[in-house]
Amino acid sequence: MSHARCISPAIEKHVYLTLNLRSEGLKVQMSQIQEIRWHGRGGQGAWTASELLAKAAILEGKHVQSFPEFGPERMGAPLVAYTRISSQPIRLHCSIYSPNVAVVLDPTLLKTVNVTDGLAETGALVVNTQESSALLKRRLNVVSQEVWTVPATDIAIRILNVPITNTAMLGAVTRATASVDLGSLERVIKERFRKELADRNIAIIREAYKEVRTE
Repeated sequence: MSHARCISPAIEKHVYLTLNLRSEGLKVQMSQIQEIRWHGRGGQGAWTASELLAKAAILEGKHVQSFPEFGPERMGAPLVAYTRISSQPIRLHCSIYSPNVAVVLDPTLLKTVNVTDGLAETGALVVNTQESSALLKRRLNVVSQEVWTVPATDIAIRILNVPITNTAMLGAVTRATASVDLGSLERVIKERFRKELADRNIAIIREAYKEVRTE
């Protein structure tokens, strides 16, 4: 599910846009693909969340891609990961420039990263924050997209005793987007972690699924 970048971002984006203009078949396929961009910091598990969501989609017979934006990331540095989910084989092999969903694991990124860059007009932004979705929507000047908020850090500390938010954000994304069934995600968690840790992460996912809000 991982694909390394082998050409420059500028060239890749030009090719991506050219294909969109020239290939009607590719346009149709893109309309059938759900594209999710994850914003986090090194060590927060953004790519892990992307992979877990992709594996849950595989259990449902869907086609997926999951990959990070490669670079000299270090612990705490901003990074991006991507997930593509489709009912049909995916022929795209590039970064995601116009996601349907943008997910923010760390609210401090809102001050330094344009997390809504390229977000589809009918897309959704899912943010780990204690702010209301209405307040955040005004602060980020979001007009047409949905904004979902969830206190993921609080949930993780309450249940897991550590501020690791990736599984909480998986629960929030599942509620906001219906990308996969909650049961599929829980099955993947059970396969990934030992029982005690899996049970706690499933509890986090369920709590975030319940607490995520939009206006």
